[in-house]
Amino acid sequence: MDDLSRHLRELEERLFDPAVRASRPALEELLSAEFREIGSSGTLYTFRDIVDPLAEGEPEGISRTLTGFELKMLSDTLALASYRATRRYPDGREVRTMRSSIWRLEADERWRMVFHQGTLTQ
Repeated sequence: MDDLSRHLRELEERLFDPAVRASRPALEELLSAEFREIGSSGTLYTFRDIVDPLAEGEPEGISRTLTGFELKMLSDTLALASYRATRRYPDGREVRTMRSSIWRLEADERWRMVFHQGTLTQ
Protein backbone atom coordinates (compact mmCIF):
# COMPACT_ATOMS: atom_id res chain seq x y z
CA MET A 1 0.00 0.00 0.00
CA ASP A 2 2.93 2.37 0.62
CA ASP A 3 3.95 2.06 -3.04
CA LEU A 4 0.42 2.83 -4.23
CA SER A 5 0.14 5.75 -1.81
CA ARG A 6 3.40 7.22 -3.15
CA HIS A 7 2.28 6.62 -6.74
CA LEU A 8 -1.12 8.30 -6.33
CA ARG A 9 0.43 11.21 -4.45
CA GLU A 10 2.82 11.67 -7.38
CA LEU A 11 -0.13 11.63 -9.79
CA GLU A 12 -1.95 14.25 -7.68
CA GLU A 13 1.19 16.40 -7.68
CA ARG A 14 1.53 16.02 -11.45
CA LEU A 15 -1.87 17.73 -11.70
CA PHE A 16 -0.30 20.72 -9.89
CA ASP A 17 2.31 21.12 -12.65
CA PRO A 18 1.38 23.97 -15.03
CA ALA A 19 2.83 22.06 -18.01
CA VAL A 20 0.64 19.04 -17.24
CA ARG A 21 -2.41 21.22 -16.59
CA ALA A 22 -1.95 22.87 -20.00
CA SER A 23 -1.52 19.57 -21.88
CA ARG A 24 -4.66 17.78 -23.01
CA PRO A 25 -2.75 14.49 -23.63
CA ALA A 26 -1.22 14.64 -20.13
CA LEU A 27 -4.64 15.33 -18.58
CA GLU A 28 -6.15 12.44 -20.53
CA GLU A 29 -3.53 10.16 -18.97
CA LEU A 30 -4.50 11.29 -15.47
CA LEU A 31 -8.27 11.89 -15.66
CA SER A 32 -10.85 9.29 -16.59
CA ALA A 33 -13.22 10.12 -19.44
CA GLU A 34 -15.96 9.76 -16.78
CA PHE A 35 -14.26 12.34 -14.54
CA ARG A 36 -16.45 14.62 -12.40
CA GLU A 37 -15.45 17.40 -10.02
CA ILE A 38 -17.36 19.39 -7.45
CA GLY A 39 -15.51 22.68 -7.25
CA SER A 40 -15.18 24.83 -4.16
CA SER A 41 -18.03 26.94 -5.63
CA GLY A 42 -20.33 23.90 -5.48
CA THR A 43 -20.44 23.62 -9.27
CA LEU A 44 -20.32 20.15 -10.86
CA TYR A 45 -17.79 19.87 -13.69
CA THR A 46 -17.32 17.11 -16.27
CA PHE A 47 -14.14 15.97 -18.01
CA ARG A 48 -14.75 18.36 -20.90
CA ASP A 49 -15.58 21.26 -18.53
CA ILE A 50 -12.19 20.81 -16.85
CA VAL A 51 -9.83 19.77 -19.65
CA ASP A 52 -10.66 22.40 -22.27
CA PRO A 53 -10.14 25.46 -20.00
CA LEU A 54 -7.02 23.97 -18.34
CA ALA A 55 -5.46 23.32 -21.73
CA GLU A 56 -5.66 27.07 -22.39
CA GLY A 57 -3.16 27.61 -19.58
CA GLU A 58 -3.28 29.78 -16.49
CA PRO A 59 -1.44 32.89 -15.31
CA GLU A 60 2.26 32.40 -14.56
CA GLY A 61 3.64 32.38 -11.05
CA ILE A 62 0.95 30.27 -9.37
CA SER A 63 2.37 27.46 -7.25
CA ARG A 64 0.65 24.62 -5.42
CA THR A 65 1.72 22.44 -2.52
CA LEU A 66 0.21 19.28 -1.10
CA THR A 67 0.42 18.20 2.58
CA GLY A 68 -1.15 15.57 4.80
CA PHE A 69 -1.73 13.02 2.04
CA GLU A 70 -3.74 9.96 3.11
CA LEU A 71 -4.98 7.01 1.09
CA LYS A 72 -7.85 4.63 1.84
CA MET A 73 -8.64 1.69 -0.40
CA LEU A 74 -12.34 1.44 -1.26
CA SER A 75 -11.88 -1.78 -3.28
CA ASP A 76 -9.08 -3.46 -5.21
CA THR A 77 -9.50 -0.95 -8.03
CA LEU A 78 -10.74 2.20 -6.21
CA ALA A 79 -8.75 4.43 -3.87
CA LEU A 80 -9.75 7.57 -1.94
CA ALA A 81 -7.00 10.16 -1.59
CA SER A 82 -7.36 13.12 0.77
CA TYR A 83 -4.98 15.97 1.50
CA ARG A 84 -4.61 19.69 2.07
CA ALA A 85 -3.54 21.95 -0.78
CA THR A 86 -2.26 25.50 -0.82
CA ARG A 87 -2.33 27.62 -3.98
CA ARG A 88 -0.01 30.64 -3.86
CA TYR A 89 -0.29 33.61 -6.20
CA PRO A 90 2.53 35.96 -7.22
CA ASP A 91 0.99 38.75 -5.11
CA GLY A 92 1.42 36.61 -1.96
CA ARG A 93 -2.22 35.62 -1.66
CA GLU A 94 -2.90 32.02 -0.62
CA VAL A 95 -5.95 29.79 -1.04
CA ARG A 96 -6.13 26.72 1.20
CA THR A 97 -8.37 23.75 0.48
CA MET A 98 -9.12 20.27 1.72
CA ARG A 99 -9.12 17.94 -1.27
CA SER A 100 -10.42 14.44 -1.94
CA SER A 101 -10.05 12.35 -5.07
CA ILE A 102 -11.22 8.92 -6.11
CA TRP A 103 -8.74 7.07 -8.30
CA ARG A 104 -9.67 3.98 -10.33
CA LEU A 105 -7.41 1.34 -11.82
CA GLU A 106 -8.67 1.22 -15.40
CA ALA A 107 -8.58 -1.55 -18.03
CA ASP A 108 -5.24 -0.31 -19.41
CA GLU A 109 -3.70 -0.81 -15.92
CA ARG A 110 -3.40 2.96 -15.33
CA TRP A 111 -4.76 4.75 -12.31
CA ARG A 112 -7.00 7.64 -13.37
CA MET A 113 -8.94 10.12 -11.31
CA VAL A 114 -12.71 9.68 -11.62
CA PHE A 115 -13.84 12.19 -8.98
CA HIS A 116 -12.42 15.22 -7.20
CA GLN A 117 -13.73 17.72 -4.69
CA GLY A 118 -12.12 20.78 -3.16
CA THR A 119 -13.44 22.58 -0.08
CA LEU A 120 -12.10 25.98 1.00
CA THR A 121 -10.53 26.04 4.47
CA GLN A 122 -8.85 28.63 6.68
